[in-house]
Amino acid sequence: MATVSAREISTNDRIIETVKRYWGFDALRPHQEQAILAGLQQRDSLVVLPTGGGKSLCYQAPAAIAARTDVVVSPLISLMKDQVDGLRQCGYPATALHSGMTAAQQRKEEETIAAGKYRLVFAAPERMVNSWFLRLIERINVRAFAIDEAHCISHWGHDFRPEYRQLALLKDRFPKASIHAYTATATERVRLDIVEQLRLQNPAILVGDFDRPNLVFRVVPRVDVYSQALDVVRRHKNQAVIIYCISRRDTEEMAAHLRQHGCKAEHYHAGMTPDERRRTQEAFSEEKLDVIVATVAFGMGIDRSDVRCVIHAAMPKSIEHYQQEAGRAGRDGLEAECVLFYSAADVMRWESLIEKSAAEAENPEEVIEASGELLGHMQRLASGARCRHRALSEYFGQAYPRDNCNACDVCLGEMEEVAEATVLAQKILSCVARVDQRFGAGHVTDVLLGANTDMIRRCRHDQLSTYGLLKESDKKELTNLVHQLVDQGVLVRTPGDRPILQLNEASWEVMRGQRAVRLCKPRSKPVKRARIDEVSWEGVDAELFESLRQLRHGIAKERGVPAFVIFGDAAVREMARRRPGTLAAFSCVPGVGQRKLADLGDRFVAQIRAHCEANGLSLDETMTSAPPRPTSKISPSRLAAQEMFRQGASIETVMAALGRARSTTSEYLAEFIMQTAPASIEAWVDRQTYARVANAVRQVGAGPLKPVFEKLDGQVPYDTIRLVARHLETVGDAT
Repeated sequence: MATVSAREISTNDRIIETVKRYWGFDALRPHQEQAILAGLQQRDSLVVLPTGGGKSLCYQAPAAIAARTDVVVSPLISLMKDQVDGLRQCGYPATALHSGMTAAQQRKEEETIAAGKYRLVFAAPERMVNSWFLRLIERINVRAFAIDEAHCISHWGHDFRPEYRQLALLKDRFPKASIHAYTATATERVRLDIVEQLRLQNPAILVGDFDRPNLVFRVVPRVDVYSQALDVVRRHKNQAVIIYCISRRDTEEMAAHLRQHGCKAEHYHAGMTPDERRRTQEAFSEEKLDVIVATVAFGMGIDRSDVRCVIHAAMPKSIEHYQQEAGRAGRDGLEAECVLFYSAADVMRWESLIEKSAAEAENPEEVIEASGELLGHMQRLASGARCRHRALSEYFGQAYPRDNCNACDVCLGEMEEVAEATVLAQKILSCVARVDQRFGAGHVTDVLLGANTDMIRRCRHDQLSTYGLLKESDKKELTNLVHQLVDQGVLVRTPGDRPILQLNEASWEVMRGQRAVRLCKPRSKPVKRARIDEVSWEGVDAELFESLRQLRHGIAKERGVPAFVIFGDAAVREMARRRPGTLAAFSCVPGVGQRKLADLGDRFVAQIRAHCEANGLSLDETMTSAPPRPTSKISPSRLAAQEMFRQGASIETVMAALGRARSTTSEYLAEFIMQTAPASIEAWVDRQTYARVANAVRQVGAGPLKPVFEKLDGQVPYDTIRLVARHLETVGDAT
């Protein structure tokens, strides 16, 4: 039976207390505790958690707990700035050094760093080889480095960046410092490469669940991408949407089309000036823009947690890219939609781009081979008709536990088979044969549709038996069917700038009736709402939610920071569900830390009270009955703990039975108290201690626990204070 040392219990208590103080959370997500402990113990680590899985907290918490200065390597200025803005709003001392600062600003920040006043310093990988910067961080005795987006160091990862290779020098320059690598997307091959390239020594390797159950994945045949994208954007009116395109021109044309139809949209790509990119990014962060259209080749650097939809106007070049880009949706854990408009033509386009970029590399054949393998995986994902959640999980080496995810186009039954698909395929293949396998998809579809073009007349293809054979079809839909035949290997599309269609042995098998073909198309019925969408809005006052969003926007504008760093959508939605009417109740909303409680609590509570009074609603109506968030999974340990507490088991008994730390077990008990509202908690807190804590709570208020802890001269542990405070809330005696 597992045992827990007193030192571990103390450390875990400090972790929870720090996380609650700065970020307003009473519990950690999977793998966060182990990652934070690795940082505190200065043991090298590789942490792979999906976007939105809480990677940042893993390197933010140790520096605060240990009261030291750590360095974070981040690839984009915009990401650094957003993280620093968010941390400072929480009262966390952090800064970033980057090329966008003036010389005077850099000198001022360097002086503050040298004085040891910051817990985190963000810097780009290029700065890590700057001798002045290295001397600066040597002076403050940096003991830990966090490498964000660590996949960039691997040739087998997406977004390989040569400057990341230089980070191996950290082991030589700082032999006593630990190195912690973080990424959202890494196969086993990439993970091994990261460990080797960074020279990690006996690292703790923590790999989270790659599945994002709050995301609804859809792969839709691309027919008219501008109209299709507009339809999706309209499903997310007044919500944040990111659209990815392959080329700069594509982004500009897509944004222009959306603006013509009343959408607040702008493009964003590497060809813009830094000032143009900055203005566009700030407009998106400040919620002045709903839609931003970006190239997949250029890192967005957008750290918004409330993106409700990500659209790929074309297929990305790897599953890793897709996982990371689509993963920018729903980082707050709430429902979001990811739509990929796919055509087999994307594959040829990427192959051409890969060959061009590889020509500039030192080892072009290796680059083409690695990139081609990744592209093939992505093509099979996009063209397949199996559960998207399962396909993504299994690609990253994880089994998927459910038969139906109820959150993708396949499992929602949104695709249907084309009637008489094999006969239709025979007509298309026959036409390719009739034009002597010398023309591309555009000309073949023109012949089948019976078009009157110069090429058809010049080649006398209007005399062919297949001319006009499918004249009732839509050209874009027919083109998509041709691409599906290419994906299935029964039709060949040659490489190059002017590809042509050719037959192979599988083609002749289809035409001879020896092979059946399946073709799919989207159902004409409206898009279904996934179950997670309905659950996450259960009990939420939509009008109050929008009112609080407007308040958040106003505060953000006053302070010149993105709205999401004030409060994320998840926190605001929970406020609109619980309707807290006091600061004590407001402090219990996940995402409300001590700094934000003191800084923003009065304004938000006043808004909530005013809304409830105007609409005849009660306050704190759902404090003990809020439904679980759609992404939450009740673990067997949690269920077992609840049952044992129901029978009156002590914290020590549950700790021993489950092998859990006191902090975790205490959190289980706090949840049990909130859910069941027992008349007494004497089984866990004796009467005398309960009375002392209750009296202190009434004197200093039921907000943050630290004032109560100090009122009691530190003689009562935080966990005990939390249990009493939660019980006082359930019996209506928390003020």
